[in-house]
Amino acid sequence: MNNIKINIIALIIVSLLFTDFYSFAGNEQRAGSAGAQELLINPWARSSGWGTANISCTRGLESVFMNVAGTAFTQGTELIYTHSLWLKGTDIAINAFGFSQKVGESGVISLALMSMDFGDIEMTTVEMPEGGFGTFNPRYTTIMLSYAKEFSNSIYGGATVKIINEAIPDLSAGGVAFDAGIQYITGIDQQIKFGITMQNVGPTMKFSGDGLSHRQEDGLGPQRTVEDRSAEFELPSLIRIGASYDFNFADRQRLTLAGNFTSNSFSKDQYHFGMEYDYKNILFLRGGFVYEDGINPFEDDYDTRSTAYTGPTAGFSIQIPLNKEKGSTFSLDYSYRDTDPFEGTHTFGARVSL
Repeated sequence: MNNIKINIIALIIVSLLFTDFYSFAGNEQRAGSAGAQELLINPWARSSGWGTANISCTRGLESVFMNVAGTAFTQGTELIYTHSLWLKGTDIAINAFGFSQKVGESGVISLALMSMDFGDIEMTTVEMPEGGFGTFNPRYTTIMLSYAKEFSNSIYGGATVKIINEAIPDLSAGGVAFDAGIQYITGIDQQIKFGITMQNVGPTMKFSGDGLSHRQEDGLGPQRTVEDRSAEFELPSLIRIGASYDFNFADRQRLTLAGNFTSNSFSKDQYHFGMEYDYKNILFLRGGFVYEDGINPFEDDYDTRSTAYTGPTAGFSIQIPLNKEKGSTFSLDYSYRDTDPFEGTHTFGARVSL
């Protein structure tokens, strides 16, 4: 009876996600009309190293970004910190921190924070377009709270609530978004995995604050303060569907091939391909490619490409065992995402699993 209930729940979730897949399918006429684009940036080092292709086999805290169902595999406590040089040369940095904790026999709760720092920008006005009287620092912050659960040996699912804040002096916008995802594992050695996730679904956002106000004088009386209205904008909702296969070799070595399709509501759809080589759970090597319409892997064509990213990604991890009995580990992670222009996106991370 319990297995029947689990299968029914899984089918309902899959049906809902596929329904939303067709509802939110990409529309070229809506391209560029969404805000909160930081929700599309992967701040983590491991998953970005193989092109975010691993939504079906992601494990641990990094799953909060790709497919929250993967956090259900947390065995105890996990902490991660990453620092990204986003589009190196722009002086934009991304910091991400989070932890996940197993609760009960099959549940895991996770909390993560991502913050974008755009550096100091010169303040200008209509009267002083050259600036020279100070700087300001825009900040984007996203807080993610997740819960995932193991429903059976084959089915894992979870959901995330995101709190979004975008702010400059005297002007800010706040919102909330929701993610949901599942993973299905099968095969004799559980080497075949499937995943599907729906992300960034929520109400519209808008900016408000004193920055939209200005003084106006029409000669008929004293000055008045007039507040302009800010247009509302939608969130960049999307659907990801993916699969992976593990090739297990002797002497604790593994090669995983993975791929997924991303249907973006407000930008071009993407295809992610990646692989990860695991040598004795100590050294991990990764590579990937992210394709969308307009990207030519054999030549760089600015006339068709609408993103700074050119497709290739790579990364590695060095993992050190801390306690073999408990399975505790410490790892250093790195990933690179190729761009043109700029000098790529470099992400450095540290991970502790207790």
